[in-house]
Amino acid sequence: MKILVTGGAGFIGSAVVRHIVKDTQDCVINVDKLTYAGNLNSVAEISDSPRYIFEHVDICDRSELDRVFIEHQPDLVMHLAAESHVDRSIDGPAEFIETNIIGTYTLLEASRNYWRQLPEERKAAFRFHHISTDEVYGDLHGTDDLFTETTPYAPSSPYSASKASSDHLVRAWHRTFALPVVVTNCSNNYGPYHFPEKLIPLIILNALAGKPLPVYGKGNQIRDWLFVEDHARALHQVVTKGAVGETYNIGGHNEKQNIEVVKTICQLLEELAPNKPAHVAKYEDLITYVTDRPGHDLRYAIDASKIERELGWTPAESFETGLRKTVLWYLDNKNWWQAVLDGSYKLERLGKES
Repeated sequence: MKILVTGGAGFIGSAVVRHIVKDTQDCVINVDKLTYAGNLNSVAEISDSPRYIFEHVDICDRSELDRVFIEHQPDLVMHLAAESHVDRSIDGPAEFIETNIIGTYTLLEASRNYWRQLPEERKAAFRFHHISTDEVYGDLHGTDDLFTETTPYAPSSPYSASKASSDHLVRAWHRTFALPVVVTNCSNNYGPYHFPEKLIPLIILNALAGKPLPVYGKGNQIRDWLFVEDHARALHQVVTKGAVGETYNIGGHNEKQNIEVVKTICQLLEELAPNKPAHVAKYEDLITYVTDRPGHDLRYAIDASKIERELGWTPAESFETGLRKTVLWYLDNKNWWQAVLDGSYKLERLGKES
């Protein structure tokens, strides 16, 4: 099959692209605008595959999307392109509204126009898979509560509100126009190729540089952590085997307080990178508590029993094994993250496009 993946140069999108090319027989059309978080180095290992095509296209550009659909004739769409950093959404919500809402609307209309004209057999097999987040549900107050597929939406940030809006659009296009959709909502991802502004890579790289390790508030916010390669497997399962109109929650069964995550990284680095900067006695000494984020949700936790029961997916990594793999990857791939930190990945991108 040909799978059109939007946002395939981003963190989760690149994991999906790598998984499809390396572990399946399907073909990928990677559609990415290449904003600051889009990095073609994240798919470099599969970029020469005959089953991989890159299209530098903004999902808000309807005419270009129409061209991509006509030229490449995808069987499935996996929509991951999104602005996704909560802090950035607080500082500048407009881009989140544009990409996450207007972009999703534009992609839905391009997909619907393409789907309507397919032969009946291909039309019946077509799927539009919308990849979303557990942040649309707001937060949990009880210690035993879990987000299910029917949890009411209560987004707290401009980011989560824009993703909630896009979820509603996708379900409306299914109900009104019969577009065959599936929706997934995932917990916090981590793993290789994660952009350094996010918690886990930020802590790893700041620690290695001997910089402060910023922790919001008291660090008691709880998140369910999902290894990104487990997520990629789940997403391919959903788009190829999920039931039309259904929603599947994807979680890692790994609830951790943020401060626990930070301290675990410090302990791993003591073992794996013992040669610290001269002024650092212990990595944990770098932990610095900072003013909490406005509207910060306290606890997220996913009930992923539906995808396990109906599609047979379970995470292969525990938090401990996944985090060790992640730390080792950052230690072994300085060229990737150094190019992000100094901005040279943007120049490399221009070179590859010319």
